[in-house]
Amino acid sequence: MRPRLDRVRLRADLEELAQIGRTATGGISRTAYSAADAEARSWYAARCRDAGFELTLDGLGNMFAGPARTGPQQAEVWTGSHLDTVPEGGAFDGAVGALAALECVRAITEAGAELPHAVRAAVFADEEGYFGGRLLGSFGLAHGYQRAELDSITGVRGERLAEVLAGWRWASGDATGTRMPPGRIHAFVELHIEQGPRLEQERTDIGVVTAITGLCGARVEFAGQPGHAGTTPMTGRHDALVGAAAFVSALPDLAAAVSADAVITCGTLQVWPGAANVIPGRVSLTLDFRDPDRERLATLRDRLEAAAMATAAAHGVTAAWHGHPLIDPVPMHDGVRRAIIESADALGLSRMDLPSRAGHDAQNMAHLGPTGMIFVPSRGGRSHAADEYTSFDAIAAGADVLLATLLELAQGDHP
Repeated sequence: MRPRLDRVRLRADLEELAQIGRTATGGISRTAYSAADAEARSWYAARCRDAGFELTLDGLGNMFAGPARTGPQQAEVWTGSHLDTVPEGGAFDGAVGALAALECVRAITEAGAELPHAVRAAVFADEEGYFGGRLLGSFGLAHGYQRAELDSITGVRGERLAEVLAGWRWASGDATGTRMPPGRIHAFVELHIEQGPRLEQERTDIGVVTAITGLCGARVEFAGQPGHAGTTPMTGRHDALVGAAAFVSALPDLAAAVSADAVITCGTLQVWPGAANVIPGRVSLTLDFRDPDRERLATLRDRLEAAAMATAAAHGVTAAWHGHPLIDPVPMHDGVRRAIIESADALGLSRMDLPSRAGHDAQNMAHLGPTGMIFVPSRGGRSHAADEYTSFDAIAAGADVLLATLLELAQGDHP
């Protein structure tokens, strides 16, 4: 019997998960390692138990689900995404790929399909970069972390990752021991909403991703001297916020000077001591910056660091740069892309090639095995917002392509 998705079950899963972390304003806040993230993981684990699956965890909180392994194993085909969201995010970013992956593995198992390469679902920890930049969990699988590096990672609010993991139920083992050995992954495929407008504008069902943009991030701390807001003359101030503000206002020009594709975002800014009548003595801000070319991305990083130091000095304050690992732009594997194309064509779905300008766990997984991505349309190109939306028909079409692609890859010696 050929595996078939249970669309009713998949839709119910998406609707149930969308209630976890729902806020009064209609968004979803399931930031990494939060109580809502834990609740979502508990819910996901219950779905795995219902399916009779083995669920394993690593030291960063990455989750892996499928039938229990028995005896010697060939390299596996993996599929999955993430459950965490940005604050006040939407119901589809990450969730579509994570739950479609689980449904595909359930369908394959229920059909009794015997495949040379087993198919396993994955949920990656902290894709959204709450701790230490983007794609924390999948980066740990592809590259690993040293103890000193882990000890230095803090969350957006200053939480220490090592302390959070020590008390986190959904992590198991040493967080420095997460790197995957070579040859474990036969292929990886991630289904995701596009998070951009092109598929909707072109009235196209499926996006076959050609490459994923490079990305990096940093936390920058400006330090000055706090003082009385009324009695300290303007000419004698060392205002950390004035220095930080001058730096942030220069970001558009810094991006444009590197390339037309470069983008920089300052997404959070904290001010201490945080009183209306006290001159700010310290400011911490986060940067997210991207470019599809690695050399330009490295140039952007270097220029941002230099600009932070120069701007701080010009305003009588200091700056400290805490950079995150640079995540390379990654082309998708031709063989996996071909399997996606053939699957979409066989299902009678329209398709187009397009790059991803958002970062995804797939770009780390590409270091472990042949990797591809499937996009489905986002209404209005909206994402990372409460009004993020993809129709269930579009999700189901993407999940059908994912299942067909996984079956093709799991049958072959080479993607």
